[in-house]
Amino acid sequence: RKNTKRVPSFRKLLRTSQIKLDNKLKNKQYKQKSAAKKYRKEQKKLREAVRDAISRKPFPLEECKKKQVAGKWEEKEEEDALPLDMMDEDDLKLMEDLAQKASFLTRDLSSNEPVHLKKRKHESVIEKYEKVPRRLQTEPEKEVIHLLPIKDKSGIIPQAVEKPVLNVAHDEEEDTEDMEEAEDFNEEPLPILTPEEMAAQRRQKLQERKMHIAALASAILSEPDSNMKKVKELRAMLMEQDPNVAVIVRKLVMVSLMEIFKDIAPSYKIRPLTEAEKATKVKKETQKLREFEEGLVSQYKFYLENLEQTIKDWKQRKLKKSNVISLKAYKGLAEVAVKCLCELLVALPHFNFHNNIIVLIVPLMNDPSKMISELCVEAVKKLFKQDKLGYASLGVVKVISGLVRGRNYDVRPEVLKVFLHLRIKEVELQKDSEDIAPKKKFMTYKEKRKNLSRMQRKWKKAEEKLERELLEAEASESKEKKLKLHTETLNIVFLTYFRILKKAQKSPLLPAVLEGLAKFAHLINVEFFDDLLIVLHSLIASGDLSYRESLHCVLSAFHILSGQGDVLNIDPMKFYTHLYKTLFSLHAGGTNEDIGIVLQCLDVMFAKRRKQVSQQRALAFLKRLSILALHVLPNSTVGILATNRVFMQTFPKMDLLLDNESQGSGVYLPELDEPEHCNAQNTALWELHLLQRHYHPTVQKFASHLIAGAPTEGSGALPLDFSQRSATELFETYCMKGMTFNPPVASVTPRRKDTFSQMDSFVDEELSKQLQQHIGETVAHKSLDFAKHLKESSLA
Repeated sequence: RKNTKRVPSFRKLLRTSQIKLDNKLKNKQYKQKSAAKKYRKEQKKLREAVRDAISRKPFPLEECKKKQVAGKWEEKEEEDALPLDMMDEDDLKLMEDLAQKASFLTRDLSSNEPVHLKKRKHESVIEKYEKVPRRLQTEPEKEVIHLLPIKDKSGIIPQAVEKPVLNVAHDEEEDTEDMEEAEDFNEEPLPILTPEEMAAQRRQKLQERKMHIAALASAILSEPDSNMKKVKELRAMLMEQDPNVAVIVRKLVMVSLMEIFKDIAPSYKIRPLTEAEKATKVKKETQKLREFEEGLVSQYKFYLENLEQTIKDWKQRKLKKSNVISLKAYKGLAEVAVKCLCELLVALPHFNFHNNIIVLIVPLMNDPSKMISELCVEAVKKLFKQDKLGYASLGVVKVISGLVRGRNYDVRPEVLKVFLHLRIKEVELQKDSEDIAPKKKFMTYKEKRKNLSRMQRKWKKAEEKLERELLEAEASESKEKKLKLHTETLNIVFLTYFRILKKAQKSPLLPAVLEGLAKFAHLINVEFFDDLLIVLHSLIASGDLSYRESLHCVLSAFHILSGQGDVLNIDPMKFYTHLYKTLFSLHAGGTNEDIGIVLQCLDVMFAKRRKQVSQQRALAFLKRLSILALHVLPNSTVGILATNRVFMQTFPKMDLLLDNESQGSGVYLPELDEPEHCNAQNTALWELHLLQRHYHPTVQKFASHLIAGAPTEGSGALPLDFSQRSATELFETYCMKGMTFNPPVASVTPRRKDTFSQMDSFVDEELSKQLQQHIGETVAHKSLDFAKHLKESSLA
């Protein structure tokens, strides 16, 4: 029959998928293996059949019947045997022929003995072994693949090729031999080292690693353009596998790479090249710079990924398969990784992947580990303080806002307190504008036409074009663009604050929110003033706030009213009353930081709003502050007396309290919490006489100055060092946090009493002689017997 199967064309073979070809190859190999297995099984069965046929010895039936018990067996056979007359002649003849040949029947069919009984009795093991024939291992016949025949003049010549057989058994034997050799190698006992030898070996390994790290780092720093491969080699040491030095080596490599990237990173952001730029031909120097930048960005990315993976492994408490580093050591590695990320966050705010570092650092500000949280918070504060343009600050503020909202306002207060370090005040904006290149003013067309000739205009046009390109290359930022960035940043900050005021008023974040509002209140839009003041007053009236939080509410309200809020017709009498009531609740011990907030409130409430404050209110606050000055620490007392000095110089008729004669009707009510109705004009500042005897010299000076009426000139005036400082500055200057007294106490040398070398004037002559005689005698040491002495004393 003619074969109708066509050979597949080349195009069809190209269309055939790789998976189909792989499956065909697997099926072909499987068929070859199964055919070889089947052939081996058949050969094994054949060998077993030949072995059994040779080992068996035929026993004819006639010989088996000749035994000693032949008579007994014959009787039984006669009884049990079938009658021969019932068998046909053909069957009888067939049975006799079989008995003579004894082909497969090796026992007496008529006997009742077991099958192998005679074999066990009459054959020994040696005879059985000797009967086994000696034979060589027969090689299996090789399969042949028939190929297409060749036609010659003589005729058709058949062609064939031997089919390759996979020697599976041989491969298995080789694998077992390799495994046995490996086991023998592993079973070799390692040398037992003493602890001193192990420590010396570890120090030697560590020193070798340190030298290698130092050599790589110095080579990279010397020529970073041509040694980017060594950065990869150094980064590979982050996977150190020696358990004795793995932790220390990985820490050293992390810190070394961090310092290297800080040194070799350029002062601009590297962008990826476009396809057109890659296709164009450039100079060798430009090509070398491109390769360096590409390698630097890729290695920096891999390094940041390694740091991130280290932190994730520690957070997930996940061990690697190698188990080189324990779980306890992972915490130290994670701390070093966080330190490196914080350093890169502050040092390279302009470089690539800075937003990725922000996304890593900001969630760690809320970490349960106090050390890691403080590291991240301090890094973000440094970034805010040094960020002049506002790009990095905007990125951090966005991530913090998303974190607070995503955690449902369940974050640490320190996360929101970093907003207080943002550089978004008008004074700081003016200060930064000096550092940034001013915008260049170019001549208009009319000015050029009027003042310049045609050739001058042509040169001026080329010059201005060049200056514009230079300004773009310097990346000078305009003040308008920076204000736009700051506005966007503040919008996100206030959005976060207002969300917390609306949805989480009992959250521990409320003090940080109120403190932030107090700082940035002058930058809030006027449209929100009414609603914000209502919210602040409701928070104070609820009674759920601590006195520190209520002070922040008061400070926020007056910051709002002192800025753009001057145009609003709002009477903040309730805030004055609350501060007057809170003054006696302040902490007077070592944690008297709340006095600083009070001093800020008083400055905003009285110094900046002097026209809206009545005389009765100022007198009441002056008297209550003088009472408070007796109970607080010296730095707080100095700050309060400096505020009283401002009261006396700002408001007229404050010297009423320096006279003991009452003015008007009524009696002073110190326990009344209404400053307008406590009759403060009918009392005197007798506290100043006590403060004149205070142990702190600065307090004494301020008290004497106030008793004299707070003059600006004359003998009672303060020195310039005190008079030119604000109350808050004086409070911080004389702070006693460092357990030091300011001003320092002068050391007084104690008077030495006259010492007498001789005591003759106090001792008689006879007594002195006895003393000299007793001193001159040699004392003989005798053994003391206390028992003998006790017996003598008892007998006496």
